[in-house]
Amino acid sequence: MKNKFAKRRALSFPLSFSLPLAVAACALLAGCNTPPKQLYQWESYQPQVYEYFKGQASVEQVTILEQDLQKIRATGSKPPPGYHAQLGMLYASLGKDEQVVQEFQTEKELFPESSTYMDFLMRKFKK
Repeated sequence: MKNKFAKRRALSFPLSFSLPLAVAACALLAGCNTPPKQLYQWESYQPQVYEYFKGQASVEQVTILEQDLQKIRATGSKPPPGYHAQLGMLYASLGKDEQVVQEFQTEKELFPESSTYMDFLMRKFKK
């Protein structure tokens, strides 16, 4: 007696059909793997903060952060928390009073949770 399941054939597709199907499946899966958009655009903010804490505040740092801020705005992104505060601190070390207050106010507007600290820095700065 022959086993009626012995001659079961495997389901197979012709090569001309399976290759395009495999390529389409890979393309579909690759399209789903897009990285999430970054919440903030950092540029060279962190290295500049490091240089500031090393005691090397300079006009060059302000220039770099200002250029980075223009890049960030051009791409429609947002600067990270503390960016404008750091810029304000650099302006304070250079004696540019109007820019200090402006940067601290901008930090407060963008990140309301920093308002207490920004108010503290402005009071300290005005003394």
